Amino acid sequence: MEKEIINRVAKSPLLTIDLEDLYPEGERVRLDISPWLLEGIVLKEKDFRAAVDAHNWEQYQDTYVAMHCSTNAIIPAWAFMLVAAHLSPFSKKIIQGNLELLETVLYSDIITQLDPTPFMDKSIIIKGCTSKPIPPSAYSDLVKKIQPLAKKILFGEACSSVPLYKKKK
Repeated sequence: MEKEIINRVAKSPLLTIDLEDLYPEGERVRLDISPWLLEGIVLKEKDFRAAVDAHNWEQYQDTYVAMHCSTNAIIPAWAFMLVAAHLSPFSKKIIQGNLELLETVLYSDIITQLDPTPFMDKSIIIKGCTSKPIPPSAYSDLVKKIQPLAKKILFGEACSSVPLYKKKK
C-alpha cells in the first residue's frame, strides 16, 4: 500500500515574508554632479546653476535617484538641495549617496509603513534567498517591526529554517 505524499510545508501554519515581494519596481539611477563642476572639483555657483538649469530632468520620470559626486570635491549642502528640487517633480525617491544606500532607504520606508497586525500570534518565516538587491538592514528592520506581535520568527526556508525568536509563554 502506497502512502499518500503530504506536503507538510503547505499545510503548516507558518506565514512566509519574502522581502523580494516588497521590492519597489522602477529604474535606479545614479546622478553624478561632478561634470557640473569646474575641472570636476570646483563648484562655481553661476556655472553650476546654469548646468542644472540646462539638464534634461524629464529623463528621471518615475525613477529612484541616488545623487553623488564621483570626485573628491567639497560640495556645499545647497548644491544637492538644488539638484533635488529639480528632480522632485519627476523621480519617486531621491537620496544623496550610492545605490546601496538608496535600496536601504527604500526598504526602510517600506518596512516603516508595513502593517504588522497580520502577524499577530503567528509563526513567521522570513525568506532568505533573493535575486533582487535586498539590503541586509531590511531583515533586522523587519524583525524589529514584527517581533512584538509574532509568536515565532524563523529565517530561511520552511524545510531548513533558523529559529530567531520565540515568544515566552
